[in-house]
Amino acid sequence: MEGRFFPNKAALFMMLLSVCIAPTLVKGQGTRVGFYSSSCPRAEAIIRSTVQAHFKSDPTVAPGLLRMHFHDCFVQGCDGSILIDGSNAEKTAGPNRLLRGYEVIDDAKTQLEAACAGVVSCADILALAARDSVFLTNGRSWAVPTGRRDGRVSLASDTANLPGFRDSVDVQKKKFADLGLNTLDLVALVGGHTIGTGACQLFSYRLYNFTNTTSSGADASIDPSFVSQLRSLCPQNGDGTRRVALDTGSPSRFDASFFANLRSGRGFWSPIKSYGPMPPPKPSCKAF
Repeated sequence: MEGRFFPNKAALFMMLLSVCIAPTLVKGQGTRVGFYSSSCPRAEAIIRSTVQAHFKSDPTVAPGLLRMHFHDCFVQGCDGSILIDGSNAEKTAGPNRLLRGYEVIDDAKTQLEAACAGVVSCADILALAARDSVFLTNGRSWAVPTGRRDGRVSLASDTANLPGFRDSVDVQKKKFADLGLNTLDLVALVGGHTIGTGACQLFSYRLYNFTNTTSSGADASIDPSFVSQLRSLCPQNGDGTRRVALDTGSPSRFDASFFANLRSGRGFWSPIKSYGPMPPPKPSCKAF
């Protein structure tokens, strides 16, 4: 994924991410900016204030909500199906078991039901919460088209097309192409990993006895000095749940430094990571 996109073009990155993650994959639901301006005029303000309140007490909800939105959109479109409970629902699948932020969506839905019952979809709440999460981590805001309808079907088997943390670039490009997305879309969405952390157990295989290794046993694509840093944080046979920042320069700031790190061999990417301890289970937004 070399090319003109990478060199410190933060503004372009923000624009591309907003184009990719908000309106993409809605499957022609007739969305538009300001969909709730008459039916529930305070909808976006309620969602924004809810995300802000949760972010203030736990900033890790921001990357969690962004990731949840992506996982929702990549399976049958942005229909909120990731929020449906069930023994074989999407949220039970391996790539989704560590998703977090459900309590934020539930809180926002409770407040919205009090303000305008039965109007705002859970899918739109999640899309707007993801946008607000980017803004709260110093990223740009953008106008989110709303009017998504909530899906009624959620199957764990449908998550097979989610990008896996050991997928090759070619495999990931194919998964994006199957949804009408190109390589530039893939690069922009990978950039969402500029915020959040990854667990040692999900990338330490690259540090010890890796296939095609250097003499040290680490992945040759990782800068040797960074290997030493990661090994000190994630010792072999150590605590696999320990968390390491995905963007070593600014893990809590939504910017383009993640890409600079990748180019210099000082980054790792684990799409099935979580972003902190799981909160206690709460009723699904779909229960309303």
